[in-house]
Amino acid sequence: MKKLQEYRALLLLCLLVPFMHSCSVRPGAQKLIAPNILFIMSDDHGYQAISCYNGSLNQTPNIDRIAKEGIRFDQSFVTNSICSPSRAVMLTGKFSHINGQRNNGEVFDGAQLTFPKLLQEAGYQTAMIGKWHLGSDPTGFDYWSILPGQGHYYNPDFIEMGEEIRVEGYVTNLITDAGLRWLETRDRAKPFCLLLHHKAPHRCWMPDTATLNLYNDVNFTLPDNFYDQYEGREAAAMQEMHMKDFCPVYDLKMLDREGEIQGPLKEYFEYRMDRMNSAQREAWEQAYGVEIDFYKQASLEGKALLEWSYQRYLEDYLRCIASVDENIGRVLDYLEKKGLAENTLVVYTSDQGFYLGEHGWFDKRFMYEESFRTPLVMRLPSRIKKGTRDELVQNIDYAPTILELAGVDIPEEMQGESLLPILEGREKGEWRDAVYYHYYEYPGPHSVKRHYGIRTERFKLIHFYHDIDQWELYDLHSDPTEMNNLFGKETYENITDTLYKRLIDLQNQYNDTTISNI
Repeated sequence: MKKLQEYRALLLLCLLVPFMHSCSVRPGAQKLIAPNILFIMSDDHGYQAISCYNGSLNQTPNIDRIAKEGIRFDQSFVTNSICSPSRAVMLTGKFSHINGQRNNGEVFDGAQLTFPKLLQEAGYQTAMIGKWHLGSDPTGFDYWSILPGQGHYYNPDFIEMGEEIRVEGYVTNLITDAGLRWLETRDRAKPFCLLLHHKAPHRCWMPDTATLNLYNDVNFTLPDNFYDQYEGREAAAMQEMHMKDFCPVYDLKMLDREGEIQGPLKEYFEYRMDRMNSAQREAWEQAYGVEIDFYKQASLEGKALLEWSYQRYLEDYLRCIASVDENIGRVLDYLEKKGLAENTLVVYTSDQGFYLGEHGWFDKRFMYEESFRTPLVMRLPSRIKKGTRDELVQNIDYAPTILELAGVDIPEEMQGESLLPILEGREKGEWRDAVYYHYYEYPGPHSVKRHYGIRTERFKLIHFYHDIDQWELYDLHSDPTEMNNLFGKETYENITDTLYKRLIDLQNQYNDTTISNI
């Protein structure tokens, strides 16, 4: 009997070993069970299109549910507003110039340290499903199934553990299906970390057949600065991401059977449409037929064309988000049903923000608020104190936060700060008073100049460089839409000098000191 008891004790110890170093202990507190991690990220989802951020454009009840049952960050930012670099920052907790992913054309070095690798070493079972967009194969994951490159909305290909397969259906539903399958078949003896990354709502905004008629009767109000003339903002005037730059076929879906409507990206859209099966194609053509006929007959130009394009853009963009929100609801319901909700950290964010007509634009890249700022909501009922927070946080903070929450040591090379004290409502001590930004992809798509800058709670200082030398200063309290460049104006010399010195401090802190050589 004694030997049997010793054997049972030894067996229990073996089962607990994977969890021991992934449990967080505070003085006077009991050991906490290692939380599961569900990190959901979309592509190009602007905070303006989330109803819990007081967005009036649409309703996102399931994203709102995460915020209501957890925490919403109202001043969350990225370090480099473009897809691949933002994903690399999220994984590594390091700025682009350190992790090597400065633009979309570079290949991510998968040998470097990432938070999934550290969780895996700490006994977590890890998976990456959906949009990867980093060139190299995922590392640090027990299972991965990713979209090649940008991926397709309809009947997309997936690379599953190195093998490419095509799957019938709509990409947002399929990514969720794969995530739920993995959750069902995972090793239940281990805590899990699942990265569920959606393609939507990335350009060219192709909605699911189930939402093709959503917003048909909605007339979206133009942003106040839709007709921005960019006075005093030379770099802003040089971009190529204006509504007038839309391809009528690719962006606005004006693909007619007669082939009369042309555009520079028409062949790319035809390729996407050719992936559809007959039922999908029929539903699509039925839904867009009326708009195509109108476009051909109306011969729109000038303001009429811009405003019609804006309506078309928002309809498709928000339809894609409706699918994302619905599928987030599926995952939240699964966690509830399986008794996992209480001890699973659910994160929802986007790889950056997006312009929804502000300044007359779509896309991202600029350090202006709509693309620099990103949504961030988190829920973990067993640990997180509910509410909203206004600290300046960035995507370099995700990796350290997840690691500390799991009880894993944060490597010194990570440049972000753990948000755990904020999440738990503890005294966090001093917090950053400014965030740093650096965008590199020029020359490149949309012709946004290279720039770097600093944002405090109230002010923003930006320097555009490379083949231009322009500074911009904004008072975000009096000018939240960043229309009035105050740089060089009287009475702003002191604040400019203070911001510039703080900018240099941040560049030294983050070791970004070779800008003149870029």
